[in-house]
Amino acid sequence: MNRRTFFMFMSPSLLVMLALMVFPLLTSIWLSTQYMTFRNINTPEFVGLANYLEVFEDRKFWQAFTFTMTFIAIAVPAQISVGFLIAVLLDQVSSRIRGIYIAAFLMPFIVVPVVGTLMVKQLFESGGIVAWAYRALLGSRFIFTEQSVKSLILVHSLWAATPFPLIVFFAGLQTLPDELIEASMIDGATRLRQVRHIMIPHLRSLFVFVGLISIMDAYRVFDSVFVLTEQNPIYKAEVMMLYTFRTAMSVQRLGKANAMSVITVVMILVVLVPFLLRTYKEQTEER
Repeated sequence: MNRRTFFMFMSPSLLVMLALMVFPLLTSIWLSTQYMTFRNINTPEFVGLANYLEVFEDRKFWQAFTFTMTFIAIAVPAQISVGFLIAVLLDQVSSRIRGIYIAAFLMPFIVVPVVGTLMVKQLFESGGIVAWAYRALLGSRFIFTEQSVKSLILVHSLWAATPFPLIVFFAGLQTLPDELIEASMIDGATRLRQVRHIMIPHLRSLFVFVGLISIMDAYRVFDSVFVLTEQNPIYKAEVMMLYTFRTAMSVQRLGKANAMSVITVVMILVVLVPFLLRTYKEQTEER
């Protein structure tokens, strides 16, 4: 394929990317240098880097950043581990009933995130079945506290996001040659050794891919936190996306909120660049 043909095929995607990503990002950078509220939205005041300095000095922003990073550090490995475990188990299920299990595991993708979060929350409210079981077993009522709400955010993320690594890993396992498994069985390898020495190395590139996507998704978590906390500060479970939203809509500091968005994009790049460099290095070595 010559260069002209390549650019002809690539140009539609490039134009869409520019329209949906680059232009909004440049607009956000421009807005982040303005003092803008709903009152002066038509006549913003240029303040340069003042919004960025204010964000860096904002204690609540760093609290939101800390909780977001803690959430990523716990949720992403849990999602990948559980997804891989279920994929390995699902690979052993008969193909006749495998579709039923796959459909059941994909249910979180069908449910609207806000609706799914409300369903999970109602299970723990006074009339919910989990709250009833909690009261029957422990003799006390389930109370929404800082720790319980943070735990529910993690539980919901595990339920809602695990189907993605599950499907990716399950698809990857279908490309695993049967000869390798049969040869390992002849050599007396246990299932655990097959997973460790055959399946995981075979899915290594998929682990990196799933990790990148999962980190990006976890970094921009919003719906579940918004519903479960109801923006109540006593839970101390505010993530960066929620704090940005509250800064723009409640405090009405649109310029500061855009500065926080730009900082968030930069932080995502800082987190992802090492993974991308590692992936590029591995692909280069394989060649």
